Amino acid sequence: MEQSDPKQNAGRRAFLKVGGTAAAGLLGHAAGAQQPAGNPAPAAGNLPTKHMPTRNLGMTGYQVGVFSLGGQAALERANNQAVAVPIVERALDLGVNYIDTSSIYGGPQRWSERYVGEVMKRRRGEAFLASKTKERTRDGSLRMLEESLKLLQTDHLDLWQLHDIGLAEDVEAVFAKGGAMEALRQAHEQKIVRHLGITGHFRPDALAEGIRRYPFDTILMALSAADPHHFSFTETLLPLAVEKRMGIIGMKVPGRGRLLSNWTPPPLEKQKTSWEGAVIATTPGPLVMREAIYYALSLPVSTIIIGCDSIQQLEENVALSREFTPLNAHQMSTLSARAEPVSKQAMFFKYVNRP
Repeated sequence: MEQSDPKQNAGRRAFLKVGGTAAAGLLGHAAGAQQPAGNPAPAAGNLPTKHMPTRNLGMTGYQVGVFSLGGQAALERANNQAVAVPIVERALDLGVNYIDTSSIYGGPQRWSERYVGEVMKRRRGEAFLASKTKERTRDGSLRMLEESLKLLQTDHLDLWQLHDIGLAEDVEAVFAKGGAMEALRQAHEQKIVRHLGITGHFRPDALAEGIRRYPFDTILMALSAADPHHFSFTETLLPLAVEKRMGIIGMKVPGRGRLLSNWTPPPLEKQKTSWEGAVIATTPGPLVMREAIYYALSLPVSTIIIGCDSIQQLEENVALSREFTPLNAHQMSTLSARAEPVSKQAMFFKYVNRP
């Protein structure tokens, strides 16, 4: 069902109360701590994050900053190197130590991986680098990986993920003979990728089935104050991932901006012809970015990824994340209630191009 009943709401409130505590418990070592003299440099992902709070990335052994850089927004726009590359550079300067991208960000030219690669060729050791394959076959995924490594200018990924697992048929395809899971296992065995993950933002059931079938190291899922109102990830999928001690990465935190009060809906004619036009947005959201970020970080996540359009936006998000303290259950439920009127437009991705 799309809307939860009162018993489910009571269960969700109980989970959110636990979630805030769990999120606090995920906090890692003090950010910016000096490495003891004479010790070897930390591996990528374990680098001090310059005053960024850190959390465990599941059982990978890595400590990630609570804010991570997403590979969309400026990073997926064509011929945008002058804007995108400095954003990646500045993120590392600010202590962001997890960078997310994908083989499909930026279309066939894969602009996102190109821009990130421009920085990785000089600063690879400063980032836990994650990319994805949306191919469902072994051979297709291996081709995607080969090109990802080339564009990212590296010989390995810290995390390689199945991209956009949304339906039961996605799960069946990747786990079938000759499916993408064969590529993930092979790349992991050959140490081309260090960890394996699964991602999705459409519906929770397929992702839940995926992590029951294979012990992925991480899961990337859509999490926001609007989530409890439609096909909720926090209802069942998030507790399952916590139970499995996975690294949990939150995305779509501001709902592509649609949860935010400073967002302006595109013209109606543009929405009707765009890929996200399945849900028409008619009004700005009720939240500010601080509220959107703090809601997500108060859940039991390892980190959140947000794509940025400018260095100013990046710096604002980093500053908010550095100041984060967990919200209590009442604050969480209040934010979710405020988000409810725009929840469907904020989660248009749960309805787009799907039956």
